[in-house]
Amino acid sequence: MPLPKPPTKRADMLTDVDFTSQPKAAKTTVKSTSKSAPSGNARQNVAAILSAPTPAPTLELVKPAKAPAAAPTATVSEAPRPTRKASRKPTTPVKTAATPIVADKGPGSPAAKPTSTAPTAAPVSYTGPSVRRKRDVGGPAKLFVLDTNVLLHDPMSLFRFDEHDIYLPMITLEELDGHKKGMTEVARNARQVSRELDTLATDLSTRQQVDPASGIALAKTGHIEAKGKLYFQTTGLAVELPVGLPQGKADNQILGVVQALRTQHHGREVVLVSKDINMRIKARALGLTAEDYFNDKTLEDGDLLYTGVQALAADFWERHAKGMESWQQGGITFYRITGPAVPTLMVNQFVYLESPGVTPWYGKVTEITGKSAVLRTLKDYANNKHSAWGVTARNREQNFALNLLLDPECDFVTLTGSAGTGKTLITLAAALSQVLDERRYTEIIVTRVTVPVGDDIGFLPGTEEEKMSPWMGALDDNLEVLARGDSTAGEWGRAATTELVRSKIKIKSLNFMRGRTFLNKFVIIDEAQNLTPKQMKTLITRAGPGTKIVCLGNLAQIDTPYLTEGSSGLTYAVDKFKGWPHGGHVTLARGERSRLADFASEVL
Repeated sequence: MPLPKPPTKRADMLTDVDFTSQPKAAKTTVKSTSKSAPSGNARQNVAAILSAPTPAPTLELVKPAKAPAAAPTATVSEAPRPTRKASRKPTTPVKTAATPIVADKGPGSPAAKPTSTAPTAAPVSYTGPSVRRKRDVGGPAKLFVLDTNVLLHDPMSLFRFDEHDIYLPMITLEELDGHKKGMTEVARNARQVSRELDTLATDLSTRQQVDPASGIALAKTGHIEAKGKLYFQTTGLAVELPVGLPQGKADNQILGVVQALRTQHHGREVVLVSKDINMRIKARALGLTAEDYFNDKTLEDGDLLYTGVQALAADFWERHAKGMESWQQGGITFYRITGPAVPTLMVNQFVYLESPGVTPWYGKVTEITGKSAVLRTLKDYANNKHSAWGVTARNREQNFALNLLLDPECDFVTLTGSAGTGKTLITLAAALSQVLDERRYTEIIVTRVTVPVGDDIGFLPGTEEEKMSPWMGALDDNLEVLARGDSTAGEWGRAATTELVRSKIKIKSLNFMRGRTFLNKFVIIDEAQNLTPKQMKTLITRAGPGTKIVCLGNLAQIDTPYLTEGSSGLTYAVDKFKGWPHGGHVTLARGERSRLADFASEVL
């Protein structure tokens, strides 16, 4: 064990009382030739011990505990307190570990070096939190070679590979430099990646460049989830590609780098990560391991998406009857239950119980506390007495959706479903009912992503609302349906109603949403499946006090080429907001447009 540092303050001579109160001295090999003085004369005992030939001019204050020969440390002992009143302030009890504390001979003598009577042990290694990177059970960490499109797709992808290492070819940096100009989403991502790389490649303490060959810790900028290292291509690599792959193309150069790295690292798996399908096909044709970038996907399978609806078992009331409480408030019945179904429930989730020959029961989870949950009955919007702007629910899911849309405590609603399920119609009806009848919101704002299904028709003339009008054909169709609801008003009455309705609806473009704040607005985001998670966050954070946001979409009709059901912004919002007390989601299952549309959705 290494010796401790010498004391910073020189010790004083011991008094008579202090010395006599110490335990017996440890056995030494030095034999005194003279008879010791009587035990009462403490000063003569001190002089005899000091005059004895010892290895170091020290006095032992505390006797170290006896330990086995193989023990590297000594037991901690404590000096007893004085038994009688001393003339001077007694010394405090001293704790010692491997080395006893020593006292100096007196003023003017050389500083005494602390010695240890315990056997010398090897230096103890540090046993604190380890900074060593975790490894997979199967072997060492993988080396992921990132394609440029991965960085442009997700600027934070550098920190999404856990304990594995990242390798960036030089051609990737060149392509990043070519995409950084402009105001598009790709250009913004390229600039963000460049800033992250600049921060990683600079020593934060000395503001000097670090050695890229030894690897740069990805966790140095605060991303503690990334335990791997970042490597740049600093030297040329021997590339051997087939003749059919020209060397000048960037994709082929990256493939050559992956092949050279696999040759250099025999015991390590080198994986190419790319969003380009053809790139992955060429890599697999060359015998290289290639994968898609999966960390941007909220769900691996779209069937696992939260539906917001759960069917109860036929014996639900019998299994949860014990300890159940029920009460009524404002015409609504509440049930507090405890049982096996509680762990599977979420706040604002709809539950139903339908059995043959029995009146169906529909409810919503309003509270979950520990092992108990509170259910409440719903308002039946299938009845004409409870219609919203003349629109009634035609099926169970539409009834659930209207309960969310007309609930003032629910600030965020997401509705998904196939074509013809009535998402836009019931949302617009609920919005008009709360804007014109209840005056809960001041106006309706409708927006959507302008992604064409086929070829783009080019620039559109007019103002912002006129440019957006071709994209709002669904809105016009539903307004026409709502205007026909009042058959007694006549032609003039319907025209006046249509004009009033249109005055309360504002059509906005997503391109001008940055920095806006909506106060007391009913915001409808149509075709939300074409939004990226970042765009979805930008829109939802525009909500001010008293604003309700409704997202509508069909995950089977994604028109954006780089989005899937798992990576869509609508999927991201549904998954993140599930269980929030002021948000809800319903997946509409039945189509109500026409029998032709229903049959086409099933067979085509």
